Amino acid sequence: MDFSGTWRVHSEENLEDFLKVVAPEMVIKMRKDVKPVVVIEQNDKLFTFTVKTPVCTHVHSFSIGKESEITTVDGSKFKCTVREENGKLIAETDKFTSVREIQGDNMVEMYLRFFNLSIGNTTYISVLFCFFSVPANND
Repeated sequence: MDFSGTWRVHSEENLEDFLKVVAPEMVIKMRKDVKPVVVIEQNDKLFTFTVKTPVCTHVHSFSIGKESEITTVDGSKFKCTVREENGKLIAETDKFTSVREIQGDNMVEMYLRFFNLSIGNTTYISVLFCFFSVPANND
């Protein structure tokens, strides 16, 4: 599945509840009023994600199946390994699991944060649409 393109958020569910669990207060205040633009460049198993907001731009690259280090908006760093499974990109960290998939013209991303079973879990769902698609690199 080719994820290349420029994607804009057009709907979100449970964003603030999810951020309360995984992000500092500063990020929560900033993010709840911002709809980032995500530019994905895919070349086979190598991905570059550029996340653009009015405040800042973050770029991170990774290869499928290899651990990489991600730096968040607040400067925190965490390790992440992304795998591809049934056309989905699944990223696992010690704080959450992210699942991205293309559904028609939309990229749907779901972030899952699991707690002790007696407490429950928090799920954040974001639906992005591609307003500019980049042709696959067929070198």
